[in-house]
Amino acid sequence: MVRARPVRITLAAVTSCALITPMAHAAPVPPPKAPEAIGYGGAVSSVDPDATRAGIEVLRAGGTAADAAVAVAAALGVTEPYSAGIGGGGYFVHYDAGTGEVSTLDGRETAPASAHPEMFLEDGEPIPAAEAITSGLGVGVPGTPATWEQALRRWGNEDLGEVLRPAERLARDGFVVDDTFREQTAANQERFSAFPATRDLFLPGGAPPATGSTFRNPDLAATYRTLAAEGLDPLYRGEIGADVVEAVRNPPVDPAAGRTVRPGGMTADDLRDYRIEERDPTHVTYRGLDVYGMPPSASGGTTVGEALNILEGTDLGALDEAQYLHRFLEASKLGFADRNRWVADPAFGDVPTAELTGQEFADSRACLITPDAVLPAPVAAADPGEPAPCAPRPPERGGTPYEGPNTTHLTVADARGDVVSYTLTIEQTGGSGITVPGRGFLLNNELTDFSSTPAVPGEPDPNLPEPGKRPRSSISPTVVLRDGEPVLAVGSPGGATIITTVLQVLTGRIDRGLPLVEAIARPRASQRNAPSTEAEAAFLALPEAEKLRALGHELDPSAEIGAATGVERLPDGRWLAAAEPARRGGGAAEVVLPAP
Repeated sequence: MVRARPVRITLAAVTSCALITPMAHAAPVPPPKAPEAIGYGGAVSSVDPDATRAGIEVLRAGGTAADAAVAVAAALGVTEPYSAGIGGGGYFVHYDAGTGEVSTLDGRETAPASAHPEMFLEDGEPIPAAEAITSGLGVGVPGTPATWEQALRRWGNEDLGEVLRPAERLARDGFVVDDTFREQTAANQERFSAFPATRDLFLPGGAPPATGSTFRNPDLAATYRTLAAEGLDPLYRGEIGADVVEAVRNPPVDPAAGRTVRPGGMTADDLRDYRIEERDPTHVTYRGLDVYGMPPSASGGTTVGEALNILEGTDLGALDEAQYLHRFLEASKLGFADRNRWVADPAFGDVPTAELTGQEFADSRACLITPDAVLPAPVAAADPGEPAPCAPRPPERGGTPYEGPNTTHLTVADARGDVVSYTLTIEQTGGSGITVPGRGFLLNNELTDFSSTPAVPGEPDPNLPEPGKRPRSSISPTVVLRDGEPVLAVGSPGGATIITTVLQVLTGRIDRGLPLVEAIARPRASQRNAPSTEAEAAFLALPEAEKLRALGHELDPSAEIGAATGVERLPDGRWLAAAEPARRGGGAAEVVLPAP
C-alpha cells in the first residue's frame, strides 16, 4: 500500500538561513510530564516529555504512527543520548489498521566482517568487561537510521527530513537537563573524560551539566540536517560513515587518561552492506487475545510468548498476590533457560521459534511449577522440538549472560488506528563511551551482547560472534490484538530485565485487571534463571515478599527495573497512553485531543 506524500518545504531549506544569520534562542521550557493521557487523534508515550511532544507534533500535522515513532526516536537521540541514537539499533513492531497485519523490522546492529567467535577472549579467557564495553571492539554496525528509513517507506506519510525537524530543533535550541540526565552523566564521568569529543559534549567545564541548565548539541543538529537533506548515504556510504569507522578503528582516546581502549575492525564495507531484516512476528494466543512480539534475533517475542503459554493453564486472576508472583517468576525462569540455549540470529543457525512459542512445549514446562516450592536454578533447558514428559532435570551450570541495562522504548498510535511499539538502544548507559568527533552521537557497545564463551559449558551456544551476525537481544516490543483490532501495545528498556518487565505488565493488565498505568507502576522483580531474583526496594517492601521467601525465592535488592510505556485502545474508541509515574524521573504520556 503506497500512501500519498504531501508536499513539504524541506528541512534543509528551512534551516539553511540559520547558517547565514545567527538566531537567538530563548531558554527552553520543558513540556509538562504526565504518566497517563486519554483522548482521540492518536497517542504517544515515551520516557521524555520533549520526545513525546515531537511525536504529537507529527501526529497533529497528519503523520502516521510510523512517522511519529521516528520523530520520537530521533528526539530521544537528543534528550536520552546515553540510551538511544543513530549510533545504535533496535526493533520496530507495527500494526497496520488498514490490513490488520503486524509486521516487524529487525534493526539490530551487526558484527563487522572481522568478527570471530574468540574476539572477546585473550589467552583463552574473557577480556575484562570494562575493556569490552568501552572500546571499538564492542561497536556494532548501527541499524537505527536504516530502521527509520524503512519504517517511513513502508508506513509513513512524511519523508525523513520532515520527521527529523523536531529533533534537529531540539538539538539546536537545547533541552532542560533533569536529574536523570545529570545522574547518568555523573555515573559515566570517569570514562567519558577519557574521550575528548565525549568530554567536551557531555561534561561542559569538566563536570556533568547542572539540573535545570540548558543542554545543546549543535554537532548532532548538523548531523540531522545532513541526513534530512541527503538521506542515509552520508552515514552508510559517505563522510559520516567514514568518521564512524575512524572512531571505531582508532578510538579517539586521550593518552593521558591511562585507559586501555581496544580498537574494532569495522570498515566502510560493513556500513555499506548493512540491511534491515523484515521478519514475521512471533504470535501466541493468551486469554483469547493475539499477542505479537519481536522474533529472533531478539529473544523477547519467544521468551515472553513461552512464559505466557506456561501461565495459560493457570487462572492468575483467581490466585492471591503471592501465588501470582510465584508463578510469574517461575515461568520467567523456565523461559530464560530455553532462551539461552536456543535463541540467536536465525541467519546463522536454526532457531526453533515456532516450537518455542508452541503450547505443547509450554505445557511440558508448566507442569514443573508447583505452588509450594521453587525450581532450583539455573534450570536446564529443554528441547522444544521434542517436548518431554514432565520430569525435572538436574540444575545446570551457567546462566544468563550479562546485557547492558539501558535502552529506551516508545509506543505510538495514530488517528487511523496504526500502532507502533519500538525499542531502540546503544546498550550500556552511554554505549561505548565514544562520541564520533564532530557528529554529536555516541557509538553502541552492542557486540558485548554476544556470548564470549558458551553460556553453559559443554553445550552449543548459538550466540557466539560471527561476521555479519546480530547479537541476541532481550528487546520485547509487543502488540496485543482482539479479533484483529488493537487492544494494547507495551515495551520497556532494561537489558535482560525487559522480558520480565513486559511479562509483568501484560499479566498485571490482562490477568490482574490493573489499569495500564498501574500495571506499569507496580513494584518489579526479575527472575532470569538465576539462583536469586532481582527485586526493587518497593517489591521487597511488599508483604508478599516474605511469602515468596518462604516458598524458597531468594530476593536480592536491585535498582529500578525497566521504564515501560504503553498505549491502549479503550472500548469507546479513545486512546490511553501510559508511562512510568516515577522510574527514570517519570515518563511522558500525551494524546492529540485530550478527552477524559
